[in-house]
Amino acid sequence: MFDSNWLGGLAGILTTVAFLPQVIKTWRSRSAGDISGSTFVLFALGVALWLLYGLQLGLWPVIAANGVTLLLALAILWFKLRYRRAAADRPA
Repeated sequence: MFDSNWLGGLAGILTTVAFLPQVIKTWRSRSAGDISGSTFVLFALGVALWLLYGLQLGLWPVIAANGVTLLLALAILWFKLRYRRAAADRPA
């Protein structure tokens, strides 16, 4: 029905772009309190494994999508840590 590389590429684009609104919202609001750190740690580990899987098999849609998604997930985790420290430094 569909070329599998085209289908995988489209799936990768959609699932990767889905993270952009969260990264942008977190960056603009300077708040990550409502984001589960443990969920994003587990998610980032899973994405890293998908990336390794794609690298082992040479599957470019899997490599590209998971490489970018891992960067976005790590950005959210970085914001989570950064804004938690910033909140702790503010006077009560």
